[in-house]
Amino acid sequence: MAKDGKKSEWKEFIWNPSTREFCGRTASSWGLILLFYLAFYIFLAGLFALTMYVMLQTLDDHKPTYQDRLATPGMMIRPKGEQLEISYTVEYTETWERYVQALNNFLSPYNDSVQVQKNYDCKPDQYFIQEDSGSLRNFPKRSCQFKRSILDECSGITNRYYGYNLGQPCIIIKLNRVIGLLPSQDRQAPFVTCGAKADDTDKLGQLVYFPPNGTFNLMYYPFYGKKAQVNYSQPLVAIKFLNITKNEDVNVECKINANNIPEGTDRDKFAGRVSFKLRINSRD
Repeated sequence: MAKDGKKSEWKEFIWNPSTREFCGRTASSWGLILLFYLAFYIFLAGLFALTMYVMLQTLDDHKPTYQDRLATPGMMIRPKGEQLEISYTVEYTETWERYVQALNNFLSPYNDSVQVQKNYDCKPDQYFIQEDSGSLRNFPKRSCQFKRSILDECSGITNRYYGYNLGQPCIIIKLNRVIGLLPSQDRQAPFVTCGAKADDTDKLGQLVYFPPNGTFNLMYYPFYGKKAQVNYSQPLVAIKFLNITKNEDVNVECKINANNIPEGTDRDKFAGRVSFKLRINSRD
């Protein structure tokens, strides 16, 4: 009897034919509740949309409104190898041809013909400032040519194997792009220097830099952003290792030198510098 009574109560709670209530509420009560929640969620959606609209009005499509970045830009090498380790045997083409292919792919946008077609022949040794004129936005901004031939012996033009076939490999260094960066205070171009780490000083041998002195010319700064400067070509520095010790690991560190870029710290090993391992094996 008790079970039948509880079953009857549940049936009456779900639908009470005498009061015409569903789950304890009449149709008008359910209608008012649904109307309230509909209005409530429409209000929340409208408030969210208004907030997003106001926030988007503060953003610039071409330049970040707030820029939270390291004071010192990072550096990277090409080819990267595996975990920044470049190792090959001079006599075995298959051990170094992937590095050559990586450099070919990386440098293809820097072909002289491409740069002449897309970019501007800037005046060197000074910043290429392109200010907006009041409310008139100066977009797209022009970019300076960085021709592949500037890298000379490391351009892949005079030696299509970038010296890897001779045991004199080229490593290309690029400085990460930072919007608005002016790396010099007195028109002294930033430059790259490389040296051996730890106990490898005697193994490094002679280095040659391209462009001369390993400089990043000031005309490539400031960078205005990918959307504002769609054809921007990062300046590069190439290092050629002329007589590095064969059949041994050599740990190399390259860093940027500029009077308006703080030195990197040990907390970020890529801030203003890059370290890599180079091993050239030879059967001779």
